Amino acid sequence: MAENTTIARPYARAVFELARENDALAAWSAFLDRARKVTSDERIRGLVGNPAITRAELGELLVELCRDETGEQGANFLRLIAENDRVDIVPEIAEGFEALRAEAENVIDVQLTSATPLDDSQRDDYIRSLRRRLGRDVRLHCDTDPTLLGGAVIRAGDLVIDGSLLGRLQRLAGAVTH
Repeated sequence: MAENTTIARPYARAVFELARENDALAAWSAFLDRARKVTSDERIRGLVGNPAITRAELGELLVELCRDETGEQGANFLRLIAENDRVDIVPEIAEGFEALRAEAENVIDVQLTSATPLDDSQRDDYIRSLRRRLGRDVRLHCDTDPTLLGGAVIRAGDLVIDGSLLGRLQRLAGAVTH
């Protein structure tokens, strides 16, 4: 995975620069999301490296499958990806692009996992607190995990804040056994 990320980084940066020059970050995000979904499909993955289909044919198939999302630049991107035998790293390219976009827009994606679902007021409180703590706008993504017993775990980039009851019990157990 780390190798794919390393290979994808220059593609993501090039696409990001192109999108920023054309003031089209949102459009490229939508395009790359569609391309990620298409190239992650098992049927497409089965065609990658298949000697019965040329790289050019694979590129044109990708263009056709993403045609609602692509302009000429997007189509050229898909052809280049297929020609360079990089179809398998499109998810990493999309992820790298989104990271660059979030940095440019001073936004951070935060994953909050709580023991119980949050209501709107709680979500707003978390967003305000995280905005102050991180100094960036926050896109909060919530899910639930009843095994946490109570509280929440917050992940924002490399930052992890474990305020769950399960996490506290595990830390207490570790302290007692050492």
